[in-house]
Amino acid sequence: MIKKLQRKFIMITMGSLVLVMVILVASINSINIYHINQRVNGAIKILSENRGQFPKFEKEKPPKGDPNFGFKMNEETQFQTRYFVVEVNADGSIREINTSHIAAVSSKDAEDYANRVISGNKDSGFKGIYKYAVVDQTDGYMIVFIDCESQIQMATLFLLSSSGVALANLLFVFILVSIFSKKAINPIIESMEKQKQFITDAGHEIKTPIAIISANADVLELTGGENEWITSIRNQTTRLDRLIKNLLTLSKTDETIKLVFSDFDLSEVVYEAAGPFETIAETQNKKYIMDIQPGLQLHGDKGSIHQLISTLADNALKYSNECGTIRISLSATKKRLKLEVYNTMDEVDKEKFSKENLVKLFDRFYRLDSSRSRETGGDGIGLSIAKSIVQAHNGDIFAKSEDGKSICFTVLI
Repeated sequence: MIKKLQRKFIMITMGSLVLVMVILVASINSINIYHINQRVNGAIKILSENRGQFPKFEKEKPPKGDPNFGFKMNEETQFQTRYFVVEVNADGSIREINTSHIAAVSSKDAEDYANRVISGNKDSGFKGIYKYAVVDQTDGYMIVFIDCESQIQMATLFLLSSSGVALANLLFVFILVSIFSKKAINPIIESMEKQKQFITDAGHEIKTPIAIISANADVLELTGGENEWITSIRNQTTRLDRLIKNLLTLSKTDETIKLVFSDFDLSEVVYEAAGPFETIAETQNKKYIMDIQPGLQLHGDKGSIHQLISTLADNALKYSNECGTIRISLSATKKRLKLEVYNTMDEVDKEKFSKENLVKLFDRFYRLDSSRSRETGGDGIGLSIAKSIVQAHNGDIFAKSEDGKSICFTVLI
């Protein structure tokens, strides 16, 4: 139990931290790439405005470009920036090639790059490591290429460095969380353990007085004959005994139960678990319908699924109205199997069937109609046990009522 809670705590903590780190690294690198791109675009803009040349830098004049985050020209700009320019006539023929500002590209290479741009019909973009822009001129157009290898390397290095730092921090935090997580959840574990121990101890202690009361009721019946008071004592002891058993069962479901998962025929299990209730329904003049799609297979714990179906069927029978209808259906959806347990009931105030109250049905000891529960002997634990079983199979269970005169429990598993 401790290890399970510790793993869950670590998974939630690390999952949240990983998400934050991914968003942080992605945001920082996106901003970095954006500013690098802006600086390159600024250089292309100045070259485009000056027919492929950087203007003479003058300290007295304000710097060209964005002095904060974009391109900023200085004395070394024309020597630091690697670029080449190709001028093209209106008919698409190359008029002039200038590669004097770059050593890695020959005139032939520049011509090849220009022809690829001309055939691509795009005004800007990348050709390899070179970013280009097409600038219209009166007698044709000019294509400016800037070598972005250093910027690409810088962006890549920054991405790798920031990712490495993020991973190192995640590893460090994981070690810290692994070390201190046990201390963080210890108070919760101790509280849960005390609660379980109390339920177990109280359950075993109460069994003795229940047995004595039941035995005394038998003696009273033998000496004084059967009467309504003895019948009431028997009913209440039976109810109390069932409550204790359910409490112990519920306490166990909170522990790390080693369910035995295997493939089995769910359709057959539904018939086996829900079938016996048909006879009881007939004796109470209730309509009992079973609509089970045959041959549906499930990978799960057969025993607990049997208990789930029995609990829902028993609940439907108990809370159905006189001469009412109970319907149990099993079908296959696209991804999961759907079990529905429906029953009619006496009309209830629709406020009691609000979404909030229907969700509370699966809480321990919650009852939608307390007076009706007392009549049927309900203790408010059965649906909580059913929910625990469904969750153990990674499924969903919910209740709905559309008219206030019926209720349907749906299990998707």
